[in-house]
Amino acid sequence: MRFNWILNDTADDKLHKLCVDIEYKLRPKIVKFLILNFDFIDCCTDFSCFHFNVDLCTNTVTVDEQTPSFYREAITLRFEQEIKIHLP
Repeated sequence: MRFNWILNDTADDKLHKLCVDIEYKLRPKIVKFLILNFDFIDCCTDFSCFHFNVDLCTNTVTVDEQTPSFYREAITLRFEQEIKIHLP
């Protein structure tokens, strides 16, 4: 699983720590979501084929186009409704 971070112009140590905190909270949610939505017999069981955009400017998490289209099309709508960024 890979996160593409979309940040504003002022990337500093505080923002870096925030990104780490957000990723720490997002990963378990996303893994749970993926397990519930896929049968991983014929899938990338290590989640390495999934890519996500984490946009701190709009506070959104979206499925990136690098995710294979089969998976992307299957989850995009539900994913964007269920997975949210909760800023501290």
